Amino acid sequence: MKQVTIKAPFAVSGKGLHTGKLINAEFLPAEPNTGYKFQRTDLEGEPTIDALAEYVTSTNRGTVLKRNDVTVSTIEHAMAALYAMGVDNCLVRIDGPEMPILDGSARIFVNHINEVGLQEQEPEKDYYIVKQKIEVHDEATGATIIVLPDDEFSIDVMVSFDSPVLPNQFASLEHLEDFPTAIADSRTFVFVREIEPLVKNNLIKGGDLDNAVVIYDSPMEQSELDRLADLMNVPHKNVSQFGFIQDKPLTSDNEPARHKLMDVIGDIALIGRPLKGKVIATRPGHSINTTFAKKIRKEIKRQDIQAPVYDPNREPVMDNNRIRELLPHRYPMQLVDKIIEKGTNYIVGVKNVTANEPFFPGHFPQEPVMPGVLQIEAMAQTGGLLVLDSVDDPERYSTYFMKIDNVKFRQKVVPGDTLIFHISFMTELRRGCAVMKGYAFVGEKVVSECEFMAQIIKNK
Repeated sequence: MKQVTIKAPFAVSGKGLHTGKLINAEFLPAEPNTGYKFQRTDLEGEPTIDALAEYVTSTNRGTVLKRNDVTVSTIEHAMAALYAMGVDNCLVRIDGPEMPILDGSARIFVNHINEVGLQEQEPEKDYYIVKQKIEVHDEATGATIIVLPDDEFSIDVMVSFDSPVLPNQFASLEHLEDFPTAIADSRTFVFVREIEPLVKNNLIKGGDLDNAVVIYDSPMEQSELDRLADLMNVPHKNVSQFGFIQDKPLTSDNEPARHKLMDVIGDIALIGRPLKGKVIATRPGHSINTTFAKKIRKEIKRQDIQAPVYDPNREPVMDNNRIRELLPHRYPMQLVDKIIEKGTNYIVGVKNVTANEPFFPGHFPQEPVMPGVLQIEAMAQTGGLLVLDSVDDPERYSTYFMKIDNVKFRQKVVPGDTLIFHISFMTELRRGCAVMKGYAFVGEKVVSECEFMAQIIKNK
């Protein structure tokens, strides 16, 4: 799938939940591979913060990004809307320290995205694919996030509070395309008993019954309720029994759980890539959500690219016979066995390394190791198939490699290993020449990598 940005800018205005200030936010299309960025237009130099988990510095009633002395807070609803709507690249320009709370949900952001539409971009989406169980647990709160391998993104959330009104609730989202109708209009919520501590901590100055659901679940005199209403500058409410206090009806019986699900999505967006996996969150909150996102970010930073998924049961895109039709290499120099995936700007090939390879008797007899130069040659052959895919009648062309740069060998390759090659264009094919980046994997580890330039020439 291709990367996506919004087709045209849109803007929202409203008060910040915690500052109470009127804030304007403008969402702008962004170039491919930009990701999500927030720009503080009210500060000198209009500094920008990448919306990535490593910049999260606080999760007290919202997710706060900070880089140097610049902060942006309460970003989770906007992030959830962008992520769930499939937007990969967007610049958000704001003239204050936090995003406007609007109606306390993601509905307005989603509506604007639908109005302006989406623009497909040339590069492929760069998914983070969950290949084995990942778990984070918070001993203090009992919160847990587990992520399991799956072909697409889905999420289950269970919330549990020490409350007779909100003891346990469950929410689920099986397909992201259902987010606008199932999740987007779920509002943030707060317990009456939490209001005074939040006010004393200089928070929720912009909170009211238009942007939050208030839960009354512990006995309180009417005079005390009136005092708290005055603290928040909202009308007095006569409450005779436990329950939800709001000006508009609940959007669903489990609106709080659906809102928590929204928050999980908004915080997971901080990994910087769309995720393929099944998320199961128990008693989630911004702290554990962002702890999970930081764990994934560390893995992404440790390795530039994930190993491609190799399912030996799937039919190859090109088998050995088709490769022989396109490449001139023959034994012992045909070093790619099959192609398992191919996009407009990348290709994935496989080489099974056996003990009978002709180079092992000399490299080395007692400790067979595949020569690094042959790993590079195998990547080059895989890249040649990518280049040939750009022309009609590829059987009438050959590819020749003109330059190799930035070669790194990270781990030895031995008999029994299965090499997976991922080759992608670094530049567009121009005048028959292209620059490509190649990685060779064994399992999840990069064993070698390089950059090379190839030229395609019509056979005489």
